[in-house]
Amino acid sequence: MSKLLPEISKQIRSEDVREVIEKNFVSIMPVWSPLQLEWVNGVYRTFNDYEKFMIIMYLLMKTFETYSKNFVMLNFEEYFNHTNVEIELINVMEISKSLNIPKETTRRKINELEKEGVIKRMDKKIIIDRNTWPNIKPQETMKRITRFLSTLSKMCVNSKLMAEPISSEKLTATSKEYFSFVWKLYYEMQMPMLLEFKKVYGDLESFHVNGICITNHALNSKKNDNTEMSKEFYLEKYFFSTQKDNLGINAMSISDISGIPRATVIRKLNRLVKLKFLKIDKKKCYSSTGNHLNKLLKVQHTTLNNLSKFTARIYNLCLIKNN
Repeated sequence: MSKLLPEISKQIRSEDVREVIEKNFVSIMPVWSPLQLEWVNGVYRTFNDYEKFMIIMYLLMKTFETYSKNFVMLNFEEYFNHTNVEIELINVMEISKSLNIPKETTRRKINELEKEGVIKRMDKKIIIDRNTWPNIKPQETMKRITRFLSTLSKMCVNSKLMAEPISSEKLTATSKEYFSFVWKLYYEMQMPMLLEFKKVYGDLESFHVNGICITNHALNSKKNDNTEMSKEFYLEKYFFSTQKDNLGINAMSISDISGIPRATVIRKLNRLVKLKFLKIDKKKCYSSTGNHLNKLLKVQHTTLNNLSKFTARIYNLCLIKNN
C-alpha cells in the first residue's frame, strides 16, 4: 500500500498563526503570560540559578540538534528511560558568547555543575545526569503548553486557518511521540526570550521580578470582559496606566511565586523602581509603568513570532500524524 503524502497546501503557516495571535491578543495574553511565568519559575527553581539552567539548556539543544541531523527521534519514554544524556565537548568560549555570560562566569558555573554531579566526565564522554535534578520530566510544562496550543487552535478555527481544533490530549500524545524534536523546538523558542529580556533588564532576576508584576496585571485583566477592546487600549488600561487604582503585588508574594530570596527580590524591586520599570504605591505594592514600553514590546514581538513558528510546527506535526 502506498503511503499518503501530506498535502503541502494545507500546512499551517507561522505567519497566519501570528495574525491569529495579534487578532486575539486581548484573550491570549492573560493565558500566555502566566504560562511563561510558570516556566521561568521552574528555570530558577531547578538550580536556584538561571545561568546554570541556561548552560544545561544550551547543551541539551546541541544534543537535540545532533539527534535531528542524524534522523534520530526519541519519544518521551525512550528519552527519559536513560538518566544519562551524552553531550558534545564543552566549549566555554562558545557557550559564553551564545548565552552572553562572561567567560570566567561560564567556566565557574560549569565547574559548579560538575561538583553538583549534574555534568560528569566518563572516560572520553561528557554526560548530563538528570538524576541530580528535581522535577526531571517536564510533565507540567507539557500540560500547560498543550492546553494553551489547544485553546489557540480554537481561535485558528474561528479565523478559518484550520477545519477543527486540536485537543490538548492529541497535542500531548504527539509531543510525547516526537519528544526530542518537539523539545528542541520548545527550547529554540524560549532561549531567545531569556537572552533578549536579559539585555533589556541587565539580569534575569530583574526580568523575573518585573515579569511577575506584569503577569499580575494580566491576571487582573481576566476579571473583566475585554473582548471588544483594542490591543493598544488593553495594554494602556492594564499594563501601563498611570492611574493609582491598578492592583500591584508586594515583595513577599513575588518571593513566594518566584522562589527568589526576599532580600534579593527587594533589592531588584528597588532597582526596577529607580530605573522606572515599576512604581510603588502606599501599600508597598508594585506595578508596571509605561516608561520602557517600546523596549518590552520589541522583545514581546520577537517572542510571539517564535511562538507562532513553534505553534505552526506542532500543529503541522499533529495534522500529518493524524491524516
